[in-house]
Amino acid sequence: MSTQQLLRHLPGVDTLLLETDHIRCGEDLPKNLRTRIIRQVLEAKRRAILEGRLQDISTLEIPRLIAEIHPLFSAAIQPNLRRVINATGVVVHTNMGRSLLAEEALQHILSVANHYSNLELNLDTGKRGLRYTAVSSLLTEITGAEAAMVVNNNAAAVLLCLDTLTRNKEAIVSRGELVEIGGSFRIPDVMTKSGAILKEVGTTNRTHLQDYETAISEKTGLLLKVHTSNFQIMGFTASVSMKDLAALGRKHGIPVMDDLGSGSFIDFSPYGLTKEPTVQESLEAGADIVTFSGDKLLGGPQAGIIVGKKSWIETIRSNPLTRALRIDKLILAALEGTLRLYRDPAKALTTIPTLRMLTLSENACIRKAQELQDQLRSLSLPAMDIRIQPSTARAGGGSLPTQDLPSRCVVIRCSHLSAAALERQLRSHTPPIMGRVEEDSFLMDVRTLQEEETAIIVQAFATLFSTLSIHERPQKETP
Repeated sequence: MSTQQLLRHLPGVDTLLLETDHIRCGEDLPKNLRTRIIRQVLEAKRRAILEGRLQDISTLEIPRLIAEIHPLFSAAIQPNLRRVINATGVVVHTNMGRSLLAEEALQHILSVANHYSNLELNLDTGKRGLRYTAVSSLLTEITGAEAAMVVNNNAAAVLLCLDTLTRNKEAIVSRGELVEIGGSFRIPDVMTKSGAILKEVGTTNRTHLQDYETAISEKTGLLLKVHTSNFQIMGFTASVSMKDLAALGRKHGIPVMDDLGSGSFIDFSPYGLTKEPTVQESLEAGADIVTFSGDKLLGGPQAGIIVGKKSWIETIRSNPLTRALRIDKLILAALEGTLRLYRDPAKALTTIPTLRMLTLSENACIRKAQELQDQLRSLSLPAMDIRIQPSTARAGGGSLPTQDLPSRCVVIRCSHLSAAALERQLRSHTPPIMGRVEEDSFLMDVRTLQEEETAIIVQAFATLFSTLSIHERPQKETP
């Protein structure tokens, strides 16, 4: 058939608009959006005809075109930012939104989001106030700091502090702490952007107090200590403690800053996890300024928290960059709701999802895996092997980089469907289910599954396999 005959066979936009009126999801779309989608489909067909890639006239029949348009309408209804089920075993998963918020934080967001609030209103005086007031008193109460403020993430917190304290001055930092973390965030690059002059001391694996002292000059504006976050140097190493570095800073009248990166208010070592410096410990050791994230080990929203000596915090707050880096009312509400839980550490461990997942016992993981396996097996799905195997979960987000979290995976192997195909099917489910593919098996780590998600996963498998033409008897399952 000639090109012109094929082009003439293409239906008009109005024809397809009428034909798609009965599509349920199309009813929820405005006419202009449906029109745009239909035009995109027709334009793609037109290009394929002109380029000689489309020769089959049957693909231009209205039922075939509607079948192609329907999923595009369905996709247009879905929001771009959607809930996913995290069965990867990575607790603070950067690609999946990092920390989950506690119910108390969610409720506080709701109460502030749909009403006016005293965001920058001092209710005692009736005059304008500071937006940091909502969380600064909680931060000082929990950490013991003299003052506190918050910006939109920890990279911003570091940038703001360096810009305030070390513009055109030297910031002395150990060579072994010049890290790069996710998103190509490099400490040397941030220091350059802030106007600080980087002065490295020591070697990659060993830095001594004398290295800092020798490097101090009239140009020195800051002694900086950076948590190495997502890696650890092992073996023949040496580093300077915050206590010794703070004493050196006091001796020379130079502020000392500790960038903890993840930051935590709770010592996780009693729960079998790696000992990490807490914010309180850094301040007690004498740090003048401590910066850390709100959405990693803290288990709150994305935020960069700055605590420390009142004089330095006030100086940092007066920097014009502060306004450009400030957080909005919803983040502030989420952070306040999270921080309130830390007034009772025991309650924080059970109500903040990130802390709960990190400290979940191996026995609890075994029970969760057994429950998921039992429910999946109850579906009596043919040709599918379902078993449990030990696995190693991770804290993620650059936190606790060397920490293995003993967990369990429910492992799925299907003789009629490859693991990669199963992963694609589950990823296209609503909500998407994200697991791992290893040795042609699909793995779901239960440490990162929430209570209600077992039922969603079971239903997803039931729906998926009901659409597959599998008629063989079930294979013998490995216990």
